[in-house]
Order: sequence, then structure tokens, then C-alpha cells
Amino acid sequence: MTKLSSNLSTIPFVSVENMMQIVLDEGVEDAMAQIAVYIEEDFRRWPLFDKTPRVASHSRDGVIELMPTSDGVDYGFKYVNGHPKNTRDGLQTVTAFGLLASVDTGYPLLLTEMTILTALRTAAASAVATRHLARPDSQVMAMIGNGAQSEFQALALKRICGITTVRLYDTDGDAERKCGANLADSGLKVIPCRSAEEAVLGADIITTCTADKQNATVLHDNMVGAGVHINAIGGDCPGKTELHADILKRSSVFVEYTPQTRIEGEIQQMPSDFPVTELWQVVTGAASGRTDARQITLFDGVGFAIEDFSVLRWLRDRLAMSTRREMLDIIADPDDPKDIFGMLKRAQARRMTA
Repeated sequence: MTKLSSNLSTIPFVSVENMMQIVLDEGVEDAMAQIAVYIEEDFRRWPLFDKTPRVASHSRDGVIELMPTSDGVDYGFKYVNGHPKNTRDGLQTVTAFGLLASVDTGYPLLLTEMTILTALRTAAASAVATRHLARPDSQVMAMIGNGAQSEFQALALKRICGITTVRLYDTDGDAERKCGANLADSGLKVIPCRSAEEAVLGADIITTCTADKQNATVLHDNMVGAGVHINAIGGDCPGKTELHADILKRSSVFVEYTPQTRIEGEIQQMPSDFPVTELWQVVTGAASGRTDARQITLFDGVGFAIEDFSVLRWLRDRLAMSTRREMLDIIADPDDPKDIFGMLKRAQARRMTA
């Protein structure tokens, strides 16, 4: 464990501004490549972690979730929401913050924004899956859904998997133009498309990441040819899917944590015994990934707490080499740990003499 502060009553807090500066210090692509290493490290020790489907509170307009896990040394959690309607009011669909704590003491070690971190780790996780499941010669990605996650996905797969071309499509033309403009100097060949059908033409990898909370069919069965790898990352709650069920029937499907994905992922459309393989098993060599050039592989990615734990570990290690943080006085620290009331009495005395 990297020690960040000798005063247990204060902990590092990483604001949005400081997070942006940390990422820029590393470089966006390099940061995601580093995070992918941390994710793979934690996937290799998957059995050590506490695992539970995220705790979700659903409403008509969205969902609020807690995502906890522990490796027995550190404990981490993320608070995250998903409200697709927010963009109509100029708000983010997804916002998040997270915390890392010591299992030994229960004391928090780090508090941070996680909206930016979630974008980074989601893209890094897609790249990890793609590196293990796509054909090694894959160079062209179709990106269907060009919202907040799209640029991160494109850059992570460029840096980690070697794609050279991204074909963009979104029903919202402004989002598609935004994504194209943001990737203009990325080194990728960016091709805007007029339909999802056009976007997938010649694509080795198809990534779907749309926001609407509904059972949609963004990708139809006749759009997916042999040998394609799919990252289906937009379906992340009950009642929200992007792929026609026939695609799943033709694919080898890989997931993060099966009990959660059966509730939230594309496989919620399928029977409870529909066969899937957990990605950590592929990373460790316990299970096969792609076995044939014509095989269709599908990463049904919904995001899992261990990936958030990985990115919190990454951030803690970056902070050990950076001053881009604030210290928060967040833990009561009485002279006598049994006398919290005495703290109030002393504060009252200071107020009286001030």
C-alpha cells in the first residue's frame, strides 16, 4: 500500500480539475494503457475479491448505484448514476465519485471524482477485452453511439489494440460531429457515417455505446459478419439493451461478473443458462478466448466494481508522485478515541475565546 498521508484525520481528495491535470500529465492514451495493466493485474487475482452485483436504486428516469469490493487489504466503492434524460437539461448522463479505504483500520485513504476516471477505466476495460478476444490483425472499429464515452473508446483501442480507423455513427448528428472533431488530431482515420449499417462495413471491431434506457436494437443480426469482435458496453441496467438477441446466439459471449451481467447486460435477453465466459478466466488462461478467425466474439461489458478498484489503485500510485490533490479533514480525531463529545467541548471553548 502506498502511503499518502501520515495524518489519519485528513485524506487526499482529487477534484475534477486535479484529475484532469493528472490525466494530462500522463497523457490520455498512456493513462488508459496504464489503467489496463492494473485491470489485468486484478483480473489475475479475481478469486481474492469480494464480489456482488452493484446495489441499484432504479427510478423512472435513471438509476443510482453503489459498486463495492475488497481484496482483503483495501476496500473500494464507487457511487455512480445513469440518467439518459440529463443531457436534455445540459447535465451529464453519468456522474461518479469513489473512495479507497484500509481494511485494517476502516479509515478512508482516498476520495476522488470518478466521472473522468470511469470514462478512462471503461475504455481501458474494453481495450483489455478487445486485446484478448479480437483478431490480432484488427484495425478498423465502428463506434455506434458518439456520446461522452466514444473518444475514450477510440483512443484506448488505438493505443492498446492498434486500431487505425474509426467509423462513427450516432442518431444525434451533433454528437457525431463532436466526436469527429475531438479525434481530428488523434492519428486515427475518422470516417463519419450516415447509418449504423454503413458504419459497420469493413469493421473488424464494433463498439456500441448508446445512452437511451430502453430495449433497443442498435445492431441487427445481418450487420455482423464472421470474425468480428463486438464491445457491447451501452447496456448497463435492466431493460436496457442494444443488440438483437440473434447476435448473441451466434457469438461467444464474455462478461465481467456473470450474476451482474445477467441482470444488466445484453444477456438479460437470454435464458438463465445461456453460456458465457468471464473475462478474468481468459486473462489468466483458465478459459479460451478467440479460437477461430471466423468466430464472433462479444464482450458484454456493464462495468464491475473490481475495475473501479483497479483505477483507484492506479490513482493512488499516481498521487504518490504528484501534488495534484487537496487534503480533506474528514475523520474525527479526538485526543481520546472514546471522547468525541470532548472534541465538541474544546471547540466550544475555542469559540468562546475567539
